[in-house]
Amino acid sequence: MNDIADAAGVTKPVLYQHFASKRELFLELLADVAGRLRLAVRDAVASSATVGPRAQVEAGFAAWFNWVDTNRDGFTVLFDSEVRRDPEFAEQAAKVQRQMADTVAEFIVAEGLDPDRRRLLAYGIVGLGESTCRRWLEKEIDLDADELAVQVAALAWSGLRGLSPN
Repeated sequence: MNDIADAAGVTKPVLYQHFASKRELFLELLADVAGRLRLAVRDAVASSATVGPRAQVEAGFAAWFNWVDTNRDGFTVLFDSEVRRDPEFAEQAAKVQRQMADTVAEFIVAEGLDPDRRRLLAYGIVGLGESTCRRWLEKEIDLDADELAVQVAALAWSGLRGLSPN
């Protein structure tokens, strides 16, 4: 808590006025970081709506990967397997995935595809983004965020394009 207080430019007692424990502070941090990622993706996808659905897919991945590129610690906090070992933190991480899937599901449009199926497919898109980010951050291959987004969006678009309710 001392390091956090120093970084925030406040004293430790001031931190404890707002957070009862490190645990409570960490849960709030998870919620804040998740909200910023979700908004970045949602805003990017919404702002490219006039260009078309494929551009929305690419914009969503570009927003995600650019956010991760500038918030690597935030990505680690959200998606680290260590975080998921603690039941309370795991629930917050699952909430992040649900919220991201809900955001993505809003933009999956296919004739006859019901909301539950759209949401399930959205989890696949979220998993694709998460897994790609993990490998990318390990420097498996040297790509910038926008180049990576183009390639991953092409992969996702190929699958989305083939959607049918049957």
